Amino acid sequence: MDNGRMIRINDEIQRELSEVLRSGIKDPRLTAMASVVRVETTTDLKFCKAYISILGDEEQKAKGMEAINSAKGRIRSSLASSINLRQTPEFTFILDDSLDHSFKIQQLLDEV
Repeated sequence: MDNGRMIRINDEIQRELSEVLRSGIKDPRLTAMASVVRVETTTDLKFCKAYISILGDEEQKAKGMEAINSAKGRIRSSLASSINLRQTPEFTFILDDSLDHSFKIQQLLDEV
């Protein structure tokens, strides 16, 4: 599969996944804002790693990831209906703390 097509597929999955996280999960554990930072799909489209950033403290992040992982089946079926792929990939959700890390670095730089 060519690289351009994989980029388009990853972008489409990221866009639709962001929409599902924003409006499709009604779990009270997901109180903070969650966003999809990056999506990596295997070339055979069977598996997908989704890097999720959740604003809040460590407890909110943990509860948010629990909510997302427990809704994995609903998320996959929702994406299957909105994305035109032969098969919908199996998702692995990974907490991405890179935004928090960059904020901490910026705060340290501002203090200097």
